[in-house]
Formats: sequence, C-alpha cells, structure tokens
Amino acid sequence: MQIKNVREEKKKLRAGFRLLRNSFSEEERKVSDRAMQKKLFSLHQYGLADTVLTYVSKDTEPDTIRIIQRAWRDGKRVAVPRCIDGTCEMSFYYLTSLKQLSEGSFGVLEPLPSQCQLFEGNGKGSICIVPGMAFDCEGYRLGYGKGYYDRFLSGYEGFTVGVCYSKCVKWSLPRSKYDKPVDMLVTEKFFRKIKKSSEKRGAFSNERRA
Repeated sequence: MQIKNVREEKKKLRAGFRLLRNSFSEEERKVSDRAMQKKLFSLHQYGLADTVLTYVSKDTEPDTIRIIQRAWRDGKRVAVPRCIDGTCEMSFYYLTSLKQLSEGSFGVLEPLPSQCQLFEGNGKGSICIVPGMAFDCEGYRLGYGKGYYDRFLSGYEGFTVGVCYSKCVKWSLPRSKYDKPVDMLVTEKFFRKIKKSSEKRGAFSNERRA
C-alpha cells in the first residue's frame, strides 16, 4: 500500500474512532481509566522508571491527570510535551504542578517553558506513555495525523507504553515506514507486550516480562 493511500485510510479510521470514543458514557470512561491505570502502575518498567513522560489528556482520551499525580506521589519526575511552533516536532518539559500548564496547540494543555525545565537526553531509564486514536496488536498506533510522537520516538531509548480503550484495539492498522510501534500496549482489560519492539535493550538494566 502506498503512503498516499495509507494516509487516506488513516483519515477515514480516525473519523470512525473519534465517533466511537465520543459514544462512551462518563461512567464507562471512568471505570476503564481506573482499570487501565491500575495495570500501568503494576508494570515492572513503571516501578523502575525514574521519569514518566506522558501526554496531557483531553476529554475523550484515556485520563493521564491521575497518572501524573500518582507518579509524583511515587517520587518520579514527570515530563509532558509542548509542540514547537512552525514545526511538527515537540519537546518535553518537567512538570511539578498542574498550574504550570496552559492551553496550547490544538487546544491541548502544554507546559509553560518559562516555568519548567527542559527534558533532555535519550530517555534511558524513563517510561513514555504514548497516546493514540487506536492501536493494533503489533503495537502500531493510529495517531492524530501530525507525526509529533513518531518523530520524538525515533530518538527515544526508554520504554514506551500505548494506553488505549480495548474497543479501539484492532488486529491490524495501516502503517507507513515512519510509524513506530510501542513496547507495551495497556488497555482496561489486558496487557500486550510487543515482541518485535521489546527486543530493544538498554532502557532498563533488569528488564523482565511484565
């Protein structure tokens, strides 16, 4: 499948998954979020990580505000992304308070650079929570179409976790050569460790199966 066709197919799929996520009731979302968070916090890689990189969730996404707050309580550093103006790239900044967030690109809450320290390095020893409209069983994601995370993940050497509602997990999704699979997929119902991606070494010195 050529990249042009992949892009067209992804656009159609995004519209469908957007409608699906909008159909979830508030109670269904809360129950799923709590179950998903419980599984995430039980991961061996989460326990070993000194830093948690995570997106700041919007209404229809798996909730990450509680993840941020729990990570702080667990003594971990938390870094969240900010889009770089005029590019399709982003930088992460350490967050110490939710008051350091303001509305930025695409209506997403982003860190204020004047109040936050820039996250630097390749991410070894950290865990990155990756958003997606949907994921497939090989860890590939249907993103939002701008490529921010794929660009960031191309140089990231920590452990990546895709969080997703189980109804938004498909056996296979269209992909291009620039798409990056996550190391682990977590839903409210199951974990799935991605064999191909988990061959990566160096993120954690004592990595074992979650």
